[in-house]
Amino acid sequence: MLDLHRLRLLREVHGRGTVHAAAAALGYSPSAVSQQLAVLEREAGTPLLERTGRNVRLTAAGHVLVTHAIGLLADVEAAEAELATVAAGRPAGVVRVSAFQSALLRIVAPAVRALASTHPDVRVEVAEAEVEAAAPGLRLHQYDLVIGDEYDDQPRPVHADLRRVRLLRERLRLVLPADHPAARADRVSITRLDGLAWAACQPGTGQRAMHLRVCRQYGGFEPDVRYSSDDFLILLEMVRTAGAGALLPDLALDGREGGVAVRPLAEGPLGREVFVLTRHTRTPAVEAVAAALHAAAPTLEP
Repeated sequence: MLDLHRLRLLREVHGRGTVHAAAAALGYSPSAVSQQLAVLEREAGTPLLERTGRNVRLTAAGHVLVTHAIGLLADVEAAEAELATVAAGRPAGVVRVSAFQSALLRIVAPAVRALASTHPDVRVEVAEAEVEAAAPGLRLHQYDLVIGDEYDDQPRPVHADLRRVRLLRERLRLVLPADHPAARADRVSITRLDGLAWAACQPGTGQRAMHLRVCRQYGGFEPDVRYSSDDFLILLEMVRTAGAGALLPDLALDGREGGVAVRPLAEGPLGREVFVLTRHTRTPAVEAVAAALHAAAPTLEP
């Protein structure tokens, strides 16, 4: 009899590419994962993994088994969710949500508060992560809902096996020190800001790519990014105290940005879409959380 726990380990190794990555995601040591996979091979009666240097890859038998494992584990999760719902007489169970920082603060947190009253049998677990890192975890059932973002002219990969639903669209705003000369204008052209020090997210993020593109495409200059953080609150503080400039979306701004000036860009309505990713099959609890996220999403000014 094949063990579901070990099948889950095999699925994780397949989805994440290495034993070390699977172990880190599950909170195990690599040696413990390797030992359990060795037991699974004995249960299966055939090799499931091939060693390639420090990494492993599935054999033909391993691919067959992991395909069945994905379906079996999904069925088990659905059965557990249905049982919880029947027992409670309403949507129940654990729903794991991943979101980037500003969505977590402005959308997820209010939704969790509302769900505590409307769906007390739904336990919401929340983790901060960018969509690039979280989407693979959605496939592996590490998450049930992932909130992601997509800046204009920077399309995200299309995931045919996942369901994407728009939450909102927001504008990009130029954030300057309150005493910056350009802040006197109602709208500011990016062309006026060559030579300004900038605060932006880390390299490899969508926000950093957007920042570089806007300065290059519309300003005609290479931005001097001196301050890097994926925390928008830190970026705001570098504008306020270090005299930097920043390009931030509406969700990062809540109208209480003392010491800075928030201005629209003269170059046009640049922005991003915020969306929810889920697997195509949703449990009643996931449906309830998705509805709460849509209800909590703020209505932003154009």
